[in-house]
Amino acid sequence: MSTVSGRVKNNGLTKTELELLFERTKNELVMLSEITNAMMQSLDLDQVLYTILTALTSHEGLGFDRAMLFLVNEEDRTLEGKMGIGPHSAEEADKAWQNMANMKFTFKNLVEAYQNFKKDPESRLNEVVKEIKIPLREDMGILALTILEGMPFEITSEEARSKVNDQVKDILNMEIFVTVPLKTRNRTLGAILVDNISSGKLISKDNIRILNMFADHAALAIENSRLYEKTVHMSRTDWLTGLWNARHLHAALRKKLRRAEEDEEYLGLLLVDIDNFKRFNDTLGHQEGDKAIKRVSQILQRSSRSSDFVCRYGGEEFCVIMGNINKSQAQIIAERFRGEVENSFKYDDSIPGNVKLTISLGLAVFPVDGTDKDELIKKADQALYQAKKSGKNRISTYIQQGRF
Repeated sequence: MSTVSGRVKNNGLTKTELELLFERTKNELVMLSEITNAMMQSLDLDQVLYTILTALTSHEGLGFDRAMLFLVNEEDRTLEGKMGIGPHSAEEADKAWQNMANMKFTFKNLVEAYQNFKKDPESRLNEVVKEIKIPLREDMGILALTILEGMPFEITSEEARSKVNDQVKDILNMEIFVTVPLKTRNRTLGAILVDNISSGKLISKDNIRILNMFADHAALAIENSRLYEKTVHMSRTDWLTGLWNARHLHAALRKKLRRAEEDEEYLGLLLVDIDNFKRFNDTLGHQEGDKAIKRVSQILQRSSRSSDFVCRYGGEEFCVIMGNINKSQAQIIAERFRGEVENSFKYDDSIPGNVKLTISLGLAVFPVDGTDKDELIKKADQALYQAKKSGKNRISTYIQQGRF
């Protein structure tokens, strides 16, 4: 290649400068490749977010002091803080990333680091970030504008900072910082915010260029994780009611029984059946029958505790798993279900009197009535049968030796 005064004619760089530029570009691409591989190893959203922030704060990665990640809530048009890693966890981030640089990285190591991060009592930054919720309006500051305009913002000088009046800037005590959007082909998923609050290092144009490249890979990993979680959720839920389905019930019950045994706690299992549903269906039609099932499901959800697991067991039958509850406490909740369903249909003038719906309920409690999943379901089913046999619209509790 011809040169003038030792410089490359095309771009004004010496051979040595070109070699350094090539080496730096190669290292950047290798780093981005390793980061992308790490992000793609998990489809769990929180673990993906942790991997992204670890890459941003590790000195083997992009090396910022702090990194925070926000995702768009499309239902209420807000930007919500999801996770933040600050200076107190940089050592942990460096260790995890150094393992990758030395080809000793395993996904198990990163998962373990994430579990420790969740338990970290000093993770104040993470807690502050998760409390942030910003309406997506132009007057709501830099982060909102990052989403609305789909472009990065660089507050990298005192002059630029003096022009920014931003509540989030004050909450996070930011001086010099950069935001970049997390964009896919069709939409903006969220934003990354980084700064160097501890070291005071300047954020260079090269830092911002690599950060933007990184954000493209991160957005793809987040979108893949969300699609996977949506698919898993759909496979576990009932199409009509939105409740968990019977398939997922068995896995959840097994898990909750194991936890109840470890914690030496009671666990209640309630089977619920809509009384005289066939007559209702035959009289008013299947569309009204579907509406009735949805109404009952909404009552069960609304009247249950936040920790309870409500499931459509099949047809007009439901199931409720109630953790850390004894038999008398479970009966109180079951009576609330029964009374609210009865009143909901009783005072509905659009339903003829001869087809008003009620529910019958059968209750069994771990470990007094059964110690495994199948046994507990069987006992609750026997109790439900007794409630039906005894006249319906009532609760029956399983008692040992088949007595009710």
